[in-house]
Amino acid sequence: MAVARPTLDQMSAIAESLGMDLSPERVEEFLGHMAGSFAAYDLVEAMPDEVPQVTYPRTPGRFPSPEENPLNAWYVKSEVKGAPDGKLKGKTVALKDNVCLAGVPMMNGAASLEGFVPNVDATVVTRLLDAGATILGKAHCEYFCFSGGSHTNATGPVHNPHRRGYSAGGSSSGSAALVAAGEVDMAIGGDQGGSIRIPAAYCGIVGMKATHGLVPYTGVMPIESTIDHTGPMTATVADNALMLEVLAGADGLDPRQYAPKVAPYTQALGRGVAGLRIGVVREGFGFPQSEADVDAKVRAAAEHLRKLGAVVEEVSIPLHLAGAAIWTPVASEGGQMQMMLGNGMGFNWKGLYNVPLLDAHSAWRDRADSLSDTLKITMLVGQYFLTQYRGRFYAKAQNLVRRLKGAYDAALGSYDLLLMPTLPMKATPIPPPDAPLGLVLQRAFEMLPNTAPFDVTGHPAMAVPCGMGDGLPISMMLIGKDYDEATIYAAAAAFEQATDWRAL
Repeated sequence: MAVARPTLDQMSAIAESLGMDLSPERVEEFLGHMAGSFAAYDLVEAMPDEVPQVTYPRTPGRFPSPEENPLNAWYVKSEVKGAPDGKLKGKTVALKDNVCLAGVPMMNGAASLEGFVPNVDATVVTRLLDAGATILGKAHCEYFCFSGGSHTNATGPVHNPHRRGYSAGGSSSGSAALVAAGEVDMAIGGDQGGSIRIPAAYCGIVGMKATHGLVPYTGVMPIESTIDHTGPMTATVADNALMLEVLAGADGLDPRQYAPKVAPYTQALGRGVAGLRIGVVREGFGFPQSEADVDAKVRAAAEHLRKLGAVVEEVSIPLHLAGAAIWTPVASEGGQMQMMLGNGMGFNWKGLYNVPLLDAHSAWRDRADSLSDTLKITMLVGQYFLTQYRGRFYAKAQNLVRRLKGAYDAALGSYDLLLMPTLPMKATPIPPPDAPLGLVLQRAFEMLPNTAPFDVTGHPAMAVPCGMGDGLPISMMLIGKDYDEATIYAAAAAFEQATDWRAL
């Protein structure tokens, strides 16, 4: 099929948009010399796309009724059985609905993507199935993943299993809720500003944002390549380590991967913490929005690790307080440029491009008013700085990331792990449907100061439940050196085995 040829008026408008002052005659002359280029496009269009083969049978599934979906955590249920044997034999998994599962609907929380059906499996899907897992369906997430609260999905909010009417956290809201409610053993989440760790903290599960690029992002809808992460969300540390063993490693299709170093993470589970040096980061506590019981119980968790044999000391990293600010231009301008303004995939990288998703995502322009308010404000900020400053602040922020990473690395030169609250607060009430804009935005972004910095630096960071307050979970975050997830698992497992966090 031939690609559409531009009219004279279309090409004249393009020239004008590029600042070219061309007469109609000159434009027509240029058009006359484009035949060879268009013929090349015709040939590319006629060739089949180059995508991985889908090997495990599945059905399109079904949309669950409200009665069987009380938390609004499921988007679609579709059982896909993996290999008869493997590390994950008998384990059930939910996929965040930004993960492609061929033949099964995907909307990524967004009305503008509703009706899209992927034609490929994400690499993480193939690895889970090859390891014997059974995928039970797709979990709701936030509108194009732009919220740390669970109130922006186009179908309605996702509720916290510990208290209905409270946030499950975002953007991997359904993934966390389903694991915490015991409906699945494991889930895949995604993390660009904390979206694995935030819902893990609010729901009281374990969520690992591994080193940037350790887990291939291929087949997951991107936001911004330098902060895109996907990874495991589980009820226990052991399951999390097991799941990461299956997920980790290069796939040859993801430009985010820089020769990732994998390890047998489950072998770290019995190592204990004797002799480990843990730095409790002073600047991770005491934010204006911090709740006293959260800070206190995270410090108490650090003391438990000391009693188990770790050397625990307070450490100061002043630049941590600027981490979320450095992250902001990367997320807002980078996300606007890659995910929204462009083709949704970005340009200038080699790997697997999801062409059907690219086509389907372009529909947002026809339904821009339906976008969530949290996405709208991010787009407006990003577009303003792209228009007025041509990406200057994105560029400067990326340069500052090296300084921020260096500050954490300097501390990690003296300590094996860093420790701080995952979030400054416990789960918050879901804003009502008629909530003012200020409350909608507050509930989406107020919890980010400790999680977002490690998305730009790429350090591995894991949310570990460490107590309860007023019936809601509290979580500590353990941060390690690049590709040293094993040490995080060793400490987290020791804490988990020595305590009952629900009683702390």
